[in-house]
Amino acid sequence: MLSRTADNLYWISRYIERAETNARLLEVGARNALMPNIGGGYRNEWDSILQASGTAKAFAEKYGEPVQRNVESHMFFDSDNPSSVATCIERARENGRIVRTALTTQVWDALNTAFQEIREMQRTERSKMPLTDLTDWTTRTTALIRGASLATQLRNDGFDFSNLGHYLERADSTARLLDVKYYVLLPQPGMVGSGLDNYQWSTLLRSMSAHRAFAWAYGGEVTPQKIADFLILNRQSPRSLLTAIEGAELHLNQLARRYGKTTPALSGARSILAELAEAQVSEIFEEGLHEFLTRFIRDIATLGAKVHESYLSGEAR
Repeated sequence: MLSRTADNLYWISRYIERAETNARLLEVGARNALMPNIGGGYRNEWDSILQASGTAKAFAEKYGEPVQRNVESHMFFDSDNPSSVATCIERARENGRIVRTALTTQVWDALNTAFQEIREMQRTERSKMPLTDLTDWTTRTTALIRGASLATQLRNDGFDFSNLGHYLERADSTARLLDVKYYVLLPQPGMVGSGLDNYQWSTLLRSMSAHRAFAWAYGGEVTPQKIADFLILNRQSPRSLLTAIEGAELHLNQLARRYGKTTPALSGARSILAELAEAQVSEIFEEGLHEFLTRFIRDIATLGAKVHESYLSGEAR
């Protein structure tokens, strides 16, 4: 497969997953905003999702104060934000148009329909579009695109590149969603473990559509340690970091077999996987959850760079 075709397929999946993540971040902010006095210091529920998304600086330069309407515009519609839902859908569709012959009709139709629908949203008066409508549309639409790919795409190297993009972006996304809790300060340190604290943790689970699955796996009690274990180390969790890295390693391993050689990308994925497979949630909290997630996000960025160098730059050796 040509490296530029592989690159297009890889980024279609990354953009679709990124669009979903921004919608889920907005949902976290909206749910937390329903609770009074949850902020502290200079941070609030909307600033927290900007910090976790990595776009707080760009937002401040354009909008200033992180109030809900501005954050919604920035994370959903803003063409200046390369991670906004609208930008991600448009870029995914453009990548799909370039490799139209590598996509099934169902996948292309899902991409193209999403693009047309979001352009219609951009022409609609904002007051007529509640945030829940925007987030529900995004999660439903991205699931449709992902489902069309899984159901109809040929299981060849293109499928591996597409799923590799999905799993790397999902690993980054879960880490960022989980890190939101670090940026939302409780009114007093003594409220750790309180009903408000547990509500904020539960909000993360609900925003990832994982609340019921968590209850099946751990029972009704919600604690930071159990949520971290579920979203980081539990193989049964479809959004966990371990599940995502195992998926990425699987497709990198299949690519290595198809092309008859290993790569630094595969070695990098195996290194991250080995660390996660041996990790304990107690060790993660001892290091500091935020510090662990920051390091993990950096490792995923490094792995993404290795994927680009190994397969997508046209300079693979």
